[in-house]
Amino acid sequence: MDDEIQLIRDGDGLAVIGNQATVERFLISEGLPSQNLGPRRFRSALGSAAGFTQAGSDIAAKSGRWVKLTKESAQRVDKLGLRKSAKTGLSTGVLKGPKGQSKGFVEFVKGPGPLRGNPAQLANVAAVMAQLAMQQAMDEITDYLATIDEKLDDVLRTQEDEALSKMVGAEFVIEEAMTIRDEVGRVSDITWSKVQATPETIAATQVYALRRLDALAEKMERKAKINELAAAAEETESKARQWLAVLARCFQLQDAIAVLELDRVLDDAPDELELHRGGIRIARRNRLDLISRSTERLVARMNAASDEANAKVLLHPAKSPAVVRSSNQVVAGVHDFHGRLGIESGRRPSETRRWTAAAAEVRDKALETGAKGVDAARSLGNETLGRAGSVKDKLAGGITERARRRRGDDEERGAEG
Repeated sequence: MDDEIQLIRDGDGLAVIGNQATVERFLISEGLPSQNLGPRRFRSALGSAAGFTQAGSDIAAKSGRWVKLTKESAQRVDKLGLRKSAKTGLSTGVLKGPKGQSKGFVEFVKGPGPLRGNPAQLANVAAVMAQLAMQQAMDEITDYLATIDEKLDDVLRTQEDEALSKMVGAEFVIEEAMTIRDEVGRVSDITWSKVQATPETIAATQVYALRRLDALAEKMERKAKINELAAAAEETESKARQWLAVLARCFQLQDAIAVLELDRVLDDAPDELELHRGGIRIARRNRLDLISRSTERLVARMNAASDEANAKVLLHPAKSPAVVRSSNQVVAGVHDFHGRLGIESGRRPSETRRWTAAAAEVRDKALETGAKGVDAARSLGNETLGRAGSVKDKLAGGITERARRRRGDDEERGAEG
């Protein structure tokens, strides 16, 4: 029906399917920005789903919109009360549109609905949603790479390492396959045969880049002298940005391969599509965890270097601030990198400790220590005087007692004589 919309939610986004006008009214009423699901691939994914075979199915197929869920938009969608399937992990529901001039999609529709009774087509739509989420992430990585001063291609050309050279070749093959897919609407056997060997190359390059970042962190940890620490921090600032760019490109290419994979499974083994989609999500999350652990170690080392430098600012008023500045550049770079990949980041920039502030702190501590010393000396002096007075009193009392006793003895002798 024209006043009904189908909602499908996975971990990354929300698909809204129905009459175009009704879909748009829903998105506006909920304040949800969206993008087209892609008429050609979306229509192919729906196939012969019940409810779309009748006249007007083209209109319904072209009215699919996809919403990337943020924390704020996810909270708004939570209020809709979609029901989650334990089997697929998808949350679904069919809402009835407003009548007349009333606003709000408040009524859930009972009954079959166009996709609720067709698990295969539901899995197909979920696969399209997963592809859109990864393509959105790929676009954000492209924007990230464009913000780096040195172009990644220039960085890679200066590297003579075999792993990076192979990655450049794999990149051309994957980009070509994505271009053909966009033109044809599917991934043919010929196209897929070209990219089958690229995942291993990309994975090897990712591991190589992670090791280079780990090596930078370890080098920082081995430096004890402030001059060496400053030089290492400056080197890390320059090289970390390059290796983060390599990691970003690797992740982008891995997402592209996953998009191509889903198209192949949709054509060759549609019954396995849902399982494959779940496997891709798990593998992607594992890659993010691996990257997060390595980059967070680097951040921790840079923050520790800032603390060490600030502690020595009195002796090294020029080098210490340089260490903090370089460390903060690395931390900020990692934070930006995490944001583009969707990794939660605990950025903690360090403040440069000024020489005057450090000197004032030392002075205040010295004065505080001196004041405590004076108080202690005064207290000790008073205690000593008290003890001396007590001893004096005891001595005086002893002398008096002995004198009294002596007088008493003399009086007794006089009485006897």
